[in-house]
Amino acid sequence: MSAAQVAKILGVTVKTVQRWDREGRLKPAGRTVTNRRYYTASQVVRFRQESHQARPRQRVAYCRVSSQSQRPDLKNQRRVLEEFCVARGLANVEFVEEVGGGMNFGRKKFLALMEAVDAGQVETLVVAHRDRLTRFGYEWFAHFCQQHTCEIMVLNQEHLSPEEELVQDLLTITHVFSARLDGLRNYRKRLKEALHADVSAQDPAQSDAGSNPVL
Repeated sequence: MSAAQVAKILGVTVKTVQRWDREGRLKPAGRTVTNRRYYTASQVVRFRQESHQARPRQRVAYCRVSSQSQRPDLKNQRRVLEEFCVARGLANVEFVEEVGGGMNFGRKKFLALMEAVDAGQVETLVVAHRDRLTRFGYEWFAHFCQQHTCEIMVLNQEHLSPEEELVQDLLTITHVFSARLDGLRNYRKRLKEALHADVSAQDPAQSDAGSNPVL
């Protein structure tokens, strides 16, 4: 089997399979003449069984606010999630708290969480509101989790989604698009000047005619 086939069976990406090779966790059975990794079915089955036995899947509750000034909201968010987990009978839940914007996909703890989901290490992910995970694109991340057999549980508690964060994110979007519009205007002006100069250079007769009109 190819690395892509193995990745599909194990519910991870090809890059994860390649990383496992570098780490010595899942070495390929060999290489093809074009230096591609290949694996045997028994090897993949054995790896999956050993992985499940060696590392039980996690239950994670993810809490997030955008700024340090919202630390009290972070504590309240965690308290509500703790109560929810107890009510649902969810034990051994790891709580992850992070300060960072919902439009920032470079958050360290968020990335670590997605990598754990990708590796099949997360069984359940609990969030207070959809935008605690990400301001936009939640549906894609929900699909990503589903593909890796990770259940997302969303409380959808509106009071745990501060309105000032939405205002900040909208201002950020407005600023980004304003900057792009200014850049497009400048680009259009420079392009027009360049085209005019190019036409003038290719047709000197037209330039002469323009400067010495026939009476």
